[in-house]
Amino acid sequence: MTAINIPPTRSNLLRMKQELRFAREGYEILDRKREVLTTELIQMAHNAQVVQEEVWNLVAEAYRALEQAQLTMGEDHVERASLAIHKTVDVNLKLRGVMGVPIPVIEASGGLPEMPYSLGDTKATLDEASAAFRKVLERVPELSELVTSVWRLAGELRKTLRRVNALQHIFIPDYEETVLFIKSALEEREREETFRLKWLKTKMAKADKKRPERDYAQTQPYV
Repeated sequence: MTAINIPPTRSNLLRMKQELRFAREGYEILDRKREVLTTELIQMAHNAQVVQEEVWNLVAEAYRALEQAQLTMGEDHVERASLAIHKTVDVNLKLRGVMGVPIPVIEASGGLPEMPYSLGDTKATLDEASAAFRKVLERVPELSELVTSVWRLAGELRKTLRRVNALQHIFIPDYEETVLFIKSALEEREREETFRLKWLKTKMAKADKKRPERDYAQTQPYV
């Protein structure tokens, strides 16, 4: 803790008290924000982990089904069948706020048709691969929403923690130390002023006691 280098005046004391009050209020607000962000981040991170594991399992299952389709139909045949797909998922992005942090809300619509290719020259393994990748595609928007939310909440939480720590360990102690320093300096100045006034009163009182004797001596006739 170090006192701020300012003159110890009453106006500066009032200003430092006001700054200290603002710093404490800001700390309380940021501390509540930190708690909300931490709670929200823990929940989001848990949900993201669960969905990510599910998506990775679906991706692994889809690629296993694709390998089987390539083995039974041939890689070129599977690639030609994939060219028949011309439709994808439409994504609508919205934002919602969590303690001032914009969190994405992804709404997906549309998607791949159930049978985008001809059934005459394909096998069931391709149908299984197509269905597996369709499941992956349905979960990707949800995973993207959760992962993006986690990153944004984590970034805001880091900034909030830095501000909370700065207020708690730097600004508030410095303001408190400055207020104590100014109070001590003003009290010391008042004690000195009180001592000086008492000294002047004592000196004037002594002077008043001597003055009548001197005046009386001056009024006596010479013998």
